[in-house]
Amino acid sequence: MRKRRFVLTAFALLLSLALAACGGGGGNGSGGESGNGGSSSAGGSDKQVTIKMFQFKVEIAEQLAALIEEYEKEHPNVRIEVETVGGGADYGAALKAKFNSNDKPDIFNNGGFNELDLWIEHLEDLTDEPWVRYLVDAAKPPMTKDGRLYGMPLNLEGYGYIYNKDLFAQAGITETPKTLDELRAAAQKLKDAGITPFVNGYAEWWVLGNHFVNIPFAQQEDPEAFVKGLSDGTAKITGNPVFGQWVDLLDLTLEFGQPNPLQTDYNTQVSEFAVGNAAMTQQGNWTQVAISQTNPEINIGFLPMPINNDAEAMDKLPVGVPSNWVVNKNSPVKEEAKAFLNWMVTSEIGQRYITEEFKFIPAFTNIQADESVLGQLAADIIRYSQAGKTLTWNWFKFPSGEATSHKFADVMQAYIGGQINRDQLLERMQTAWEELSK
Repeated sequence: MRKRRFVLTAFALLLSLALAACGGGGGNGSGGESGNGGSSSAGGSDKQVTIKMFQFKVEIAEQLAALIEEYEKEHPNVRIEVETVGGGADYGAALKAKFNSNDKPDIFNNGGFNELDLWIEHLEDLTDEPWVRYLVDAAKPPMTKDGRLYGMPLNLEGYGYIYNKDLFAQAGITETPKTLDELRAAAQKLKDAGITPFVNGYAEWWVLGNHFVNIPFAQQEDPEAFVKGLSDGTAKITGNPVFGQWVDLLDLTLEFGQPNPLQTDYNTQVSEFAVGNAAMTQQGNWTQVAISQTNPEINIGFLPMPINNDAEAMDKLPVGVPSNWVVNKNSPVKEEAKAFLNWMVTSEIGQRYITEEFKFIPAFTNIQADESVLGQLAADIIRYSQAGKTLTWNWFKFPSGEATSHKFADVMQAYIGGQINRDQLLERMQTAWEELSK
C-alpha cells in the first residue's frame, strides 16, 4: 500500500458527501491543554481521586488500559478504573443497572440523538472544553441539544462486507462486486472454489438490529424524512420497496453463509474470517486490530452492502460516529474526568494511542491519521469518504433507544430461523416501530 498521510479536518463533508484531507494543528505535548479557568488542565486539586470509566469498545479494552497507565504516570494523584461491557452484551441495560444501583460511572458512552435525550439529565455540558475547537462540525449534531454540546466523539467508523482479497483471487474474482447480482455471482464463484462465501455473526443483536437494518434506512431517498414519517404515520416499512430489496440481501447471505449463523457470536465471526474460513463478513474497521492480531499477513478490504443493481447508488459504505464519551454531571470527580478526556485528544501520547493503538480514524482536526498505520480497512473508509460514497447511520434515531434495535434483531432472528416469512418480518418490524414510538 502506498503510504499517505491524512489530516482529517472535514468530517462534516465526509458524512454529507466527502472527507477533506488538509492541514491541522498538532498536539501540544503530553500535558494536554488548559480549560476555562484551568478546570480541565491538571484534573483539579492534588488530592487522590478515582475516576470510574464504563465503556463498550471491547476491541480497544487492552489498549485503553495501557493508555490509562500512561495517564496515571503523568498524573499520580489520579486513578482510572475502566470496565468494559460489549461484544454482544447489552451496554445500555448494563449502564442503566449501574445508575439504578448507585454505582454511577464518571465517564461513559452515549450514541447521541434519541440516546442523548434519554440521558440528558445526567450529562455534563462540555461546550466550553478546550478540545471543542478541534471538533469537526458534523460530529456535533448527535450530541447537541439547545445549542450545548454534551459528548466527545470516540472516532470515525465505517462498515460493510470485509473481504479477503486473496480468497477472491483464488476463486478467480477479478472485479469487486458493487451490485446485488454481482455479489451473488462472486458468492457462487467462491462456493464453486470450495470457499465459504460468508461467515454471518447473526447471534449478535447489534450486527442485525443496528448495522444490517440500517441499510434500508440509509438507502431511502431521504433517510431523515423516512424516520420521521415512520413515527408520524406517513411512511411504513411494509410496502416500502427498499425494505423488500433489503430482504433479498439478507437471503443471499443466508444462502451462501455458514451453517447455524444464529449460533455465531462476534468473536467467532471475526476469528473465523481472520483465519480464512470464509471470504466475507459483515463488520467494520473496528475489527482491524483483532483481525491483524490473529492473522498479520491477511489482505483485506471493504465491499458495499448492495440491495439492488444500481451500481452508483449501491457502491457506498455507511460511515459515522459510533459513540461519544460523556461525563456524569453529578460526579464528584467530573473536573478530573474532563481533564482526562482533553488529554486523550490533545496530548502526543493520547493522539498516538488513538491512531496507532486503537486504529481509530480521528474526528478532530488536530490529530493526523496515517492510513498505513490505521490499516487497510480504515484506508478504504477514507477512500470511500473522499469520493463522497458514504451512507448515514440511523439507528441512534430509532424510538426508545436500543429497544427498537433489539426488537428488530429479534424479528430478524426469527426470520433467519425460519419461524416467520418475509411478509411477517416486515410487518413485525412495522409493528415494533409503532409500539415503541408511543
